[in-house]
Amino acid sequence: MLASLAEEHLTGEARRRIRRGTRSNECLTNGEDVEKAKDKPEVEKLEPPQSADTGLHYDRYLREVIEYLEKDPHFREKLKNANMDDIKQGKLSKELDFVQHNFRTKLDELKREEMNRLRMLIKAKHDVQEGNGNTLDHPALLKQFEHLNQMNPHTFEVEDLDRLIQSATKDLENYDKERHDEFKKYEMMKEHERRERLKTMNEDDRRKEEQHYEEMKTKHANHPKVNHPGSEDQLKEVWQEADGLEPEDFDPKTFFKMHDSNGDGFFDESELEALFTKELEKVYNPANEEDDMVEMEEERLRMREHVMNEVDTNKDRLVSLSEFIAATKKEEFHEKEEWETLDQNLIYTEEELREYERQLANEANDINVKAAELQKQKEELERKQEELNAQRLGLKQAVDEMERIKAQSLNAEVKQPGGLIAEGEPAPVVPRNTQPLPPGRQQQDVPVPGHS
Repeated sequence: MLASLAEEHLTGEARRRIRRGTRSNECLTNGEDVEKAKDKPEVEKLEPPQSADTGLHYDRYLREVIEYLEKDPHFREKLKNANMDDIKQGKLSKELDFVQHNFRTKLDELKREEMNRLRMLIKAKHDVQEGNGNTLDHPALLKQFEHLNQMNPHTFEVEDLDRLIQSATKDLENYDKERHDEFKKYEMMKEHERRERLKTMNEDDRRKEEQHYEEMKTKHANHPKVNHPGSEDQLKEVWQEADGLEPEDFDPKTFFKMHDSNGDGFFDESELEALFTKELEKVYNPANEEDDMVEMEEERLRMREHVMNEVDTNKDRLVSLSEFIAATKKEEFHEKEEWETLDQNLIYTEEELREYERQLANEANDINVKAAELQKQKEELERKQEELNAQRLGLKQAVDEMERIKAQSLNAEVKQPGGLIAEGEPAPVVPRNTQPLPPGRQQQDVPVPGHS
């Protein structure tokens, strides 16, 4: 089950796989109804959305841990019998000590890979932000390690499973809220940009644009009645149009089994959302200018949350057959009131929009201040570069002047008897008298003073 650990994957996948082999008493108990369904013309069933991603940044790691834990017979048996409180209190985590060695080794490897992935991610963010002159948000980056025991980075221990359960529980509980917040910002930004665009127009163009805007709003709101999600009318519409069966033959148990696409005895979130497609198609068409597909996904989320709040009594983000049957017996199941779509609900107030615009203005101002600071830094660096270039030029000129003086010195004319001799020219040879001296004139020793 491990509902808190992965909601979609752990509560969904693990619990579904486990119960697939143990739910023989629940499956196909209404053979007559199933046979009745088989007699009807076969109609293509609604397919659930393809994405099964939890939306968590550690989704892959989470799913791989679940997969290996499910493969261990002992842990799988404990998982089958565990309840939500046991999981949240960490009782199931202690069973990790009895998991087979080969699976523990694989879990160790998965943890090391996850640690390396996050370290590389943080380093990349650090390099990018530091390169842009931004301050690194260290608390936010460290928060990404909360699902891991960092004190023991090489092996997967009981505390790792505890942390993974707690982090996934908390993060998944907040995930839908974060999606709503992001959608709200999206809508406010869209309106902000529209108003800013109007400011740039002349009066005539602005009037035409406002008229076109109102026409699109009216056109979008002009759609068939949208049935309340999970109501009798909504389910019967799927039964008739998607399943090709007669509304008067509607049977909740048969309906459940037909739309439990993986046959595990539960509606998970994606299987529930698939049931709303017909209602959403009444309001949204990707080919229409007036229809926003981002709004369609928000509408799908709202419908799913509504049904879960009404039907999922144990809050495990799954709808069991018993929960579904019980819901069809409530008075709310026969709700005839039309579902209020997004265009009928106020997503934000004018004050919220003004506050959002102030935030945008402040952010823009911060960016401008930062840009001005960077421009000043650039100009200062350019000035220093010019000074450095000037110093280099002056130094080069001084060196050139010294070389010139040195060259002049080496090439200077040297004074000699009879004239100046340029450097490089051979010194003139003085002719010597080679003729013999006359008798009596032979060279005599010249006495040196002080010697006899």
